[in-house]
Amino acid sequence: MKIKFLSLSFIILIFCYSFSFSQKVSQSGNIGAEATSFSHPSWSEQSNIYEVNVRQYSKEGTFKAFEKSLPRLKKMGVQILWFMPINPIGIEGRKMTESDLGSYYSVKNYKEVNPEFGTMADWKQLVKRAHALGFKVIIDWVPNHTSPDNPWMKTHPDFYKHDKNGNTVYDNDYSDTRNLNYDNMELRDSMISAMKFWITTTGIDGFRCDHVDPTPVDFWKDCITQLRKIKNVFMLAESEKPEFHYAGFDATYAWNMMWTTVDLAQGKIPLQYLDSVLNNNFTTFPKNAERMYFTTNHDENSWNGTEFEKYGDAYKAFAVFSQTMYESVPLVYSGQEEPNKKRLKFFTRDPITWGKYAMAPFYSTLLHLRSKDPALAADAAYKKITTANDEAIFAYTRTKGTHKIFVVLNLSDQPQHFTIKEKEIYGYPINVFTNKKENLFKNHVYTMKPWGYLVYEY
Repeated sequence: MKIKFLSLSFIILIFCYSFSFSQKVSQSGNIGAEATSFSHPSWSEQSNIYEVNVRQYSKEGTFKAFEKSLPRLKKMGVQILWFMPINPIGIEGRKMTESDLGSYYSVKNYKEVNPEFGTMADWKQLVKRAHALGFKVIIDWVPNHTSPDNPWMKTHPDFYKHDKNGNTVYDNDYSDTRNLNYDNMELRDSMISAMKFWITTTGIDGFRCDHVDPTPVDFWKDCITQLRKIKNVFMLAESEKPEFHYAGFDATYAWNMMWTTVDLAQGKIPLQYLDSVLNNNFTTFPKNAERMYFTTNHDENSWNGTEFEKYGDAYKAFAVFSQTMYESVPLVYSGQEEPNKKRLKFFTRDPITWGKYAMAPFYSTLLHLRSKDPALAADAAYKKITTANDEAIFAYTRTKGTHKIFVVLNLSDQPQHFTIKEKEIYGYPINVFTNKKENLFKNHVYTMKPWGYLVYEY
């Protein structure tokens, strides 16, 4: 949602509401609607997600080639590996060019691997190696549609939606897909069976489920219940609908936060608007909901622009925000640690150019901090901290038990000098990016560069 102008009275209203709400958050540590009835996998609360684009990850674009990066990613602090769809891609309906390899999201067979990436044996070896290094592995699952040449089209035509003329249908201009019909109970059973296959046969730890909004919530409740009888899988829904949490999904997307931060970076909205969007999220979603925060992913990079196009010089500040915010399970996309500054082509080979990994230390600091400090767990309490310059500075604490993290962001394109009078941040915390203790006290003057960031651990 993009706002070009806010009246002074509305800004005052936002500020008053945000201040009142932040006090409630600091007192309770738990916000939102009624909690869901299931428990997240124990390893997910302080975890992070790294999205793997196998096709573009290396010159070879294979499982075996990606496997070589596992030690590096382990060192960087990555914990959950999300692989974009690894199933075979349909041929029928492709918008063909000479080098077109098709959309990952046009699934030809749910129980096979894309030969472009390697064999099933290669995949199993990759999962085994990842597990040995301590990673969890989730795969992208496409439940809403298949390719037009998926075998189900011939063996189970009733698995698909049809128009009044009896033709199978697809959304928008996605001519390489055909929509599935979840009114058919046999389809539901077949979809669940296929998902179970990947857990039992290859040992994966969960799924990122693509475009779930058109699929019935009651299907997911049954599906996830059955999957968790095999393993307490981690489930990520590409959706912002709270009801999917009640169906069993651990995490949903925080798109509205991403676009709010983009608008802030581009000067389209005042900083106070960030509070209102955060507070709406906190009160709308269940108490134990996890939200995936990000500054880019495969869709954003390819279709809407790189993080540098969207955020400009603010890209690091908002990466810190995504890594430290309440309820967040943060995402790093393939190449952000390089950093990759090009839009990766979606349908053809366009390998990332690796070299210095210049952003790896930055992400490593944040990823390791999250994994070791309970104050950055998804359910750790959040409190907004008032500063002497809240028109440009956004500050907050995350706390859990005796653990505390203090974050200060200069969300403006100007240098800032200010003080903070709240006693709870006084002390000698460690600046995690310099690894030195600093004396934070009543008259301490914070000096920050444009789009600067500070993270303190107590």
